[in-house]
Amino acid sequence: MSRYIPNTLRKMVAERANHCCEYCRAQATDSLFPFHIDHIVSIRHGGKTVVENLAYACQICNSNKGADIATYLDDLTIPVRFFNPRLDAWRDHFEADDSGELLSKTSIGAATIKILDLNHPESIIERRELIRFGLFS
Repeated sequence: MSRYIPNTLRKMVAERANHCCEYCRAQATDSLFPFHIDHIVSIRHGGKTVVENLAYACQICNSNKGADIATYLDDLTIPVRFFNPRLDAWRDHFEADDSGELLSKTSIGAATIKILDLNHPESIIERRELIRFGLFS
């Protein structure tokens, strides 16, 4: 499967996500860096370059995720899959408190927060300001 993603497909994925990272909810218009098209299930794991397997992701989330699809939490014998924006509703797995920290509602949310480092101190500061100005969706 090719890693090339045609511009029409890129545009479709970005518009479907309302130009918002589907993992951390950052807006592309607020970023200094271009957003990426992420293979939710990486090509390495058999994922295909089709709209149903693509997500709009900020550079930080995409880099932290890499080809990973799961992690371990408390029990190192049970893998926990990551949030999949095609299967899961964001609000079912995450919520943001007023401090800007993302809180997990589920093990899927906890796994995603862990691997994507969604509560990095700089991310929390940025998210807190976006919340304060009503810009965090």
